[in-house]
Amino acid sequence: MQQDEYPKDLPPKYYLHYFKELLSFVEKHYSSLLIQEEVDFLNRFAALSEDAQCLFIRFSNRSKSCFRVGKLQYSEISDLPACLQELLSAGLIKEVEECTQDNVSEDNVSEILGLYTKDELLHTTRALEPEVMPLKSIKKQDLVRWLRHEYGDKSLYEALSQTDPIVAVQYEMEVMIMKFLFFGNRYSGMTEFVIRDLGHVKYQHFEEEQLSVRFANRKEMEDSLMIALTKETFYAIQNQLPPEEIYDWFMNWQTGVRENISTPSIPAMDQLVVKIGTWLEKKKMPQQALIVFQLTEAAPSRERRVRLLAKMEEHEEALALCEEIALSPQNADERFFAADFTARMIKKKKRIVKSTTQALKMAEPILLPISRRFRVEQGIMDHYQACGYETFFSENQPWRNLFGLLFWDIIHDTNVKAIHNPLQRVPSDFFLPDFYFKRSENLNKRKQQMQDKSTLSAYLKDQFEVLYGTTNVLVSWYPEALNRVLKIIEFLNIDQIFAVLFEMAINLRENTRGFPDLFIWKNDECAFLEVKSPTDHLSAQQLHWQHFFEKQGIPCRIIRIKWEPSDVSIQS
Repeated sequence: MQQDEYPKDLPPKYYLHYFKELLSFVEKHYSSLLIQEEVDFLNRFAALSEDAQCLFIRFSNRSKSCFRVGKLQYSEISDLPACLQELLSAGLIKEVEECTQDNVSEDNVSEILGLYTKDELLHTTRALEPEVMPLKSIKKQDLVRWLRHEYGDKSLYEALSQTDPIVAVQYEMEVMIMKFLFFGNRYSGMTEFVIRDLGHVKYQHFEEEQLSVRFANRKEMEDSLMIALTKETFYAIQNQLPPEEIYDWFMNWQTGVRENISTPSIPAMDQLVVKIGTWLEKKKMPQQALIVFQLTEAAPSRERRVRLLAKMEEHEEALALCEEIALSPQNADERFFAADFTARMIKKKKRIVKSTTQALKMAEPILLPISRRFRVEQGIMDHYQACGYETFFSENQPWRNLFGLLFWDIIHDTNVKAIHNPLQRVPSDFFLPDFYFKRSENLNKRKQQMQDKSTLSAYLKDQFEVLYGTTNVLVSWYPEALNRVLKIIEFLNIDQIFAVLFEMAINLRENTRGFPDLFIWKNDECAFLEVKSPTDHLSAQQLHWQHFFEKQGIPCRIIRIKWEPSDVSIQS
């Protein structure tokens, strides 16, 4: 094992400080949720010497469970043999005396054999005196497979470990739960502490007493962790097992789970259902995909069900579901899909043009040379600049910046109980429907405070200066970011601005995207432009914002590019 390097700007045992910070936080906020095995781990770890704690953290921070003692090398740990013995005595590691499937898991057997190089395996093979020696050109994975078949795991391990013992880390589940309780997810890790202290990310500061627990009880935590681990299992097996087996595995797993799952875990469960249903559909298993999609109402499950039903010629059921979607669409995709698909089903003999396609066909055409085909937005900007307009590329960023700066304190309002640890970048309810409903009163108060554009602009300038560089999922910090926000404010009125922002707040997952590509202005005239090349398509979300802007009286239009005839003939 190569020595792990540590960041030059941090002390050699930086990771010990971070791990203790994490454990202290968990003990303070989640002690009532811990079971005896987790308390036992905390006590055993606390009783270790500093260097032994460091070695255990080195082990637990790696993806592997097993380690060759002879390969350990950490310069900041002074007496590795003594630390190993201390960890063995404390039960935090164990020596692997046998390597069989009865003694260790199949994964650990493969991992242990993977600790040895191909040359080491070939050397061991010679010592075992086989009747036929494998070729030196054999791949390592094929060599391992052959050795396991010829000699068995136990004999093979005995030959390999004679001079180099292997230890396996214990309390892995308990360590995983400590990290899960702190971060609230499986994708964040200890590097978040490093990023913070190296200044790579400037976190929003919260006093510890302002933080709220993410999990109100043990079941909420276990449900959330269960779904996260099930998702990881799916990723691991999706390319290893036949789709039929994965479908059976998932349906068996979810039986009884959904009815008993805690409320906070339902959105994650819905996402997993949609992910697996989509995968099954791609694997040409429509009947199974339909059954999975029926487990949730979350978008886009209803749209996928309609399409699958139509392919199966279950037209009445498909139409009934379309009507249901039309009555309560969850987003723009559902709204336009329900209308278009219903029309197509009712008038099967006549081709129905989709709403997005109709809007694109009715769009204003502008001729550009085909040399602009890889930079169509820049080509339109040049076109309008030649007509005396000023322009910039807008799309989503100015609106996201405006929302993030104007509602910064409301987004991170700790009274909402959505900030759970000091390294959290996004409130836990940010992409949930609850976000708007929990904050609607404060959002409306902010509008009342900004009754004229000069007050709004001054407030945004102060926010930009004070918060510059602080992480926010919506805000991008670059020199022109504020100027572009202020330019849009200059041409719109307060009601128009807040209408757009409140529409965003209702569904931040969907409505922070799809805004028009360009903003142009000349004198008192302005417009938002959605630019489409001849081969491009208009999305439902883009059409949603076109309709919404029109309803609010915000100038906007779709530009359909056509290539200049002379260039087309040259190209052909």
